[in-house]
Amino acid sequence: MANNLETRLAPLVLALHSGQLSLNDYLEQLEAQFTPENERILAFLPEEGRFERLRLEAAELHARYPKPELRPPLYGVPIGVKDIFHVEGFPTHGGSQLPADVLTGPEAESVTQLKQAGALILGKAVTTEFAYFGPGPTRNPHNPAHTPGGSSSGSAAAVAAGICPLALGTQTVGSIIRPASFCGTVGFKPTSGRISAKNVIPLSVTLDHIGFFTQDVPGAILAASVLCQEWHEPSTQVERPVLGIPAGPYLEKASPEGLEHFQATQKKLEQAGFTVRTVEVMPNFDEIYNWHMDLMAADAAAFHKEWFAKFGDRYHPKTTALLERGRLISAEQIKTYKAGREQLRQELSRLMTKHHISLWISPSAVGTAPLGLESTGDPVMNLPWTYVGLPVVNLPSGFGENGLPLGLQLTAGWQQDEQLLAWSAQIAEALG
Repeated sequence: MANNLETRLAPLVLALHSGQLSLNDYLEQLEAQFTPENERILAFLPEEGRFERLRLEAAELHARYPKPELRPPLYGVPIGVKDIFHVEGFPTHGGSQLPADVLTGPEAESVTQLKQAGALILGKAVTTEFAYFGPGPTRNPHNPAHTPGGSSSGSAAAVAAGICPLALGTQTVGSIIRPASFCGTVGFKPTSGRISAKNVIPLSVTLDHIGFFTQDVPGAILAASVLCQEWHEPSTQVERPVLGIPAGPYLEKASPEGLEHFQATQKKLEQAGFTVRTVEVMPNFDEIYNWHMDLMAADAAAFHKEWFAKFGDRYHPKTTALLERGRLISAEQIKTYKAGREQLRQELSRLMTKHHISLWISPSAVGTAPLGLESTGDPVMNLPWTYVGLPVVNLPSGFGENGLPLGLQLTAGWQQDEQLLAWSAQIAEALG
């Protein structure tokens, strides 16, 4: 990049921490890159005087931590925040036409954690309406005629375009892993509840996960160590994982291009010395899919009930359809869907133990990012892992014939977030 802007989180932290790169010089480089690039991809909501504000905040931060050795872990790192997280001093719009004063709330716990670690708020990143399918204006950095994916559209695009080293997102079906795949970044969705969802506008209180985007795995490990509750780095060298392929109706949802790339990636990993085992899973995948979507719809309808009663005409038709579907779902059905989650989680765990599998590998999306901005793409490849709340990473794994990124989805066992990221580093190295 022309101005040598460091876009990877870990090296940036090292440079800012040590004073090798001054925060003012970094912000000057960032502004030069940010302004034209954000105009091209529309990842962030507009903000008057963004960099004047950031310089003031940087000066305050420097005055608090003049000594490099006392600086907090994310000293001076500018972060993007999906616009369903409340951030002190910023309005929350949720990608919607509802009045901002209706949507206000105290600052999201995850945002406060990042600020306490020394991060600066670069701004609010574009989200689809209330993190569902009503698209925003953000474009894919690799080709602006294509979607960046959703619902964490702005967050994924900003990190991929190099105008932000770390951005927060959420996933209720596939809203971190799919845009990470489409935009060619690392995306991390932890075990359900591992990062606080407090003071984030929910789509589904049952299914929402808070996660983030970085350019590489070392950056993801650094961010996770700040954000995840009770984070423990593996104390010894993590053994090479055994990889499981979830064969059956689920895997068949990928496009021919997506499957072909996945098979080529699998061969590459086998050649690099990884053991790969194919296991038949989720024979009732279509039922799992419907349960997840119904549970999300029921939760969304319950949460939006009062807002929708007042401002129903301002909702996107896709969100309206979701809320109307959700109103028809009974308490008994919800109970069934929640029990289904536990059963599937236990079944996947049993299969992992039986076949000595450390990680499931699968395509991160059905294929590359679709053309146009009306659809953010199909999240079907992410759905079962979100439904059961397991930790997941997207690793960029190559490009389609159209020159757009494709990703590999890695899924570990319950609460195995630390191991997952350590394994991701090994696999990323093998993928080159």
